[in-house]
Amino acid sequence: MTEQQQTTGASYAAAGVDIEAGDRAVELFAPLAKKATRPEVRGGLGGFAGLFALGEYEKPLLAASSDGVGTKLAVAQAMDKHDTIGRDLVAMCVDDLVVCGAEPLFLQDYIAIGKVVPEHVASIVKGIAEGCEEAGCALLGGETAEHPGVMEPGEYDVSATSVGVVEEVKLLGPDKVRPGDVVIAMASSGLHSNGYSLARHVLLETAGLPLDGHIDELGRTLGEELLEPTRIYAKTCLDLAAECEIHTFAHITGGGLAANLARVIPEGLVAELDRATWTPNPIFQLIARVGNVERVEMEKTFNMGVGMVAVVSEEDAERALAMLTARHVEAWKLGTVSTSDEGDLSGAILGGEYPPA
Repeated sequence: MTEQQQTTGASYAAAGVDIEAGDRAVELFAPLAKKATRPEVRGGLGGFAGLFALGEYEKPLLAASSDGVGTKLAVAQAMDKHDTIGRDLVAMCVDDLVVCGAEPLFLQDYIAIGKVVPEHVASIVKGIAEGCEEAGCALLGGETAEHPGVMEPGEYDVSATSVGVVEEVKLLGPDKVRPGDVVIAMASSGLHSNGYSLARHVLLETAGLPLDGHIDELGRTLGEELLEPTRIYAKTCLDLAAECEIHTFAHITGGGLAANLARVIPEGLVAELDRATWTPNPIFQLIARVGNVERVEMEKTFNMGVGMVAVVSEEDAERALAMLTARHVEAWKLGTVSTSDEGDLSGAILGGEYPPA
């Protein structure tokens, strides 16, 4: 043992945690986070808790949603591109809130990382801040935790919790759904943030396709397609609910279209959906073809091109479609709600065939 080893004690930095790097990361992303705010935010960054003035409501109901982005992170890390994963994180949280009609108020993120590289952390937070701005909610602080020995230096995971509010009388849900309601689909931007374990297994591990390889049917590289950010529907859904008789929404995530829509269809009713009304995005066709994945497996794993669904009164269906068109959101009539032939059964049924690609 040298004299230096005898006289130098252990330190947090020697154990793998660099507090100074964390401070530098905060310096880089603080201006970005400050842009994602709302008038109700009180105080600033750096406090032990974020403060938010709820405002005036008659009978407010708070809604909360927590989520992550799954193994889409593995693609971002393999490509060393970290500025879009935050938008995915925001979308996965806030688009769950609006299903019940809640307006997203704020979001808090958590980043666990093997080694803090300030530029990487700032890039992640940049995406989160941009997503919050798009959703109309504040980024009300968060946490970055360095986990040496648990995660490799280039590895990280992200999660977040978002909070929203809805007046009790404006709460949306299965109790409002009626026979004759129209089911309107809003197009997804691609895989969103679900099914990446299967997508990676088929495309990267089994087929060996390179992330930087151009795929003609996608019109870009595979990596660019896989990192396409999850669409944020929050403001669009709230606008629809304000102008049309919307009974509920369904965010199409893990489990697929039928399973997620079934969660908001009450007992005794069934949503009958028609595959012939849309063609799944090329990425879904590529996965199915390359991996020889059966349709039932595709439909219970991926959104298949439908990211959000609105269940609207028959009288307001055309108006809702016109509003979505005006907002440049691709949308179409997906099906209708009817009384179940079985009487006490409920759910969603996909019928018909997809149009030829």
